[in-house]
Amino acid sequence: MSHTHTTSNFRDNAVAALQDNALRAAMRKATDIFIAMRVNAVSDIPVEDWKDKASAIRARVLDNLPAYLDEFSATASSAGAVVYRAKDAQSARETVLHILKDRGVANIVKAKSMVTEEIGLNDYLISRGMSVVETDLGEYIVQLAGEPPSHILGPALHKNRQQIGRLFEEKLGVPYTEDAEELIGIAKRILRQKFFEAQAGISGANFVTADSGSIIIFTNEGNGRMVTTLPPLHIAVLSIEKVLPSLSDLPIFIRLLPRSASGQILSSYMSIITGTRKPGELTGAKELHIVLVDNGRSEILRGEFRDILKCIRCSACINVCPVYRMVGGHAYSSAYQGPMGIILTTLLEGMDKAHSLLDATTLCGACAEACPVCVPLPRLLAQLREDRVRKGFTPVMERMAMSAFGQALRVPAIFHAGQAALRLFWPLAQGTVANGRFNGIAPPAKTSFRRRIS
Repeated sequence: MSHTHTTSNFRDNAVAALQDNALRAAMRKATDIFIAMRVNAVSDIPVEDWKDKASAIRARVLDNLPAYLDEFSATASSAGAVVYRAKDAQSARETVLHILKDRGVANIVKAKSMVTEEIGLNDYLISRGMSVVETDLGEYIVQLAGEPPSHILGPALHKNRQQIGRLFEEKLGVPYTEDAEELIGIAKRILRQKFFEAQAGISGANFVTADSGSIIIFTNEGNGRMVTTLPPLHIAVLSIEKVLPSLSDLPIFIRLLPRSASGQILSSYMSIITGTRKPGELTGAKELHIVLVDNGRSEILRGEFRDILKCIRCSACINVCPVYRMVGGHAYSSAYQGPMGIILTTLLEGMDKAHSLLDATTLCGACAEACPVCVPLPRLLAQLREDRVRKGFTPVMERMAMSAFGQALRVPAIFHAGQAALRLFWPLAQGTVANGRFNGIAPPAKTSFRRRIS
């Protein structure tokens, strides 16, 4: 379900999420599985060498992005596609709307696409009288619930079977069940009919290749192929950094992306779509339109945070992030979650709207270790935190407290006096001043480390 995202206060969102026991249990179970599967999937491969190769390819793309985009536009057009450049979210939405309206389209099926979440495409089209149905099971669940996705890979990761059963009972009028196979069967029966009724399919893309004009889509459900081949019209919406120089660069990402995302050796489906249906072919769209969305990425490319555009949206950094694992994706109030989401959202929406997201990181470095394309996530997060301080977006009391702490560190006597005062007043701070927010923090030690070793 697409939403227009306005980042709210992460701290307040996190407090609410931490009080949701069902959410905490669902997040812990799902991310533990993803992490274990990823560790197993990379245990017997030269993963560091593969990561270096993938990182070098992505860096080469960023160094020559305008040229690769021009090449892709030319080769895709030669294959029968129509390529558009959208400067911002509004331009992208209007482009898609005009394509659909010109062909009298009313019924649309969609495959999972994060950039359409970013630009709020679903809500925009629905508000103009069109039926838009998400066909990825997780996306379909959150669309029924009227919620945004909570994870790039698993949009409904935050829901358990009981919640989904009640949702289907309420929204679809079916008998309650919490059996996973029965729930999947219900969704399949409904979505199958939607595919037959659809006049257009909208998808994203994991990559596009400049030399062949191809769109590459990885999925674990057959819906992606149905969306892109069954309706006569296919519209692919993707951000400009998704380009690869050539099809020969693809194999390293075929190996790395599923391992990093879900711990699979290979994705269940990988589709390479080059142009429209050819004479004699039985499947494929008769019209293919490709919308390349900038929406602030050219500006990012010119700045000091350009490395975030190497990201391939695998979600590995999200799964290992200790903050995300505790609070889930909705606390971020953004289409993108976790470490990469903090950085990308702050850069796309501006520090004035997204500065609270910078509280959502411990800078532990787990994200950098997991990233398959070597994005220096902790460094970028630290730089953005420095920017937040320079631009005055930290609370006044926090700035005063950190300034006082910095001064105390310069004078040992003051620092030791502060340690003693903290031990004395800790119970009061824990019970009243912090309103219970210190409950998970260990109390100050009775004897300082310095005194123990002296």
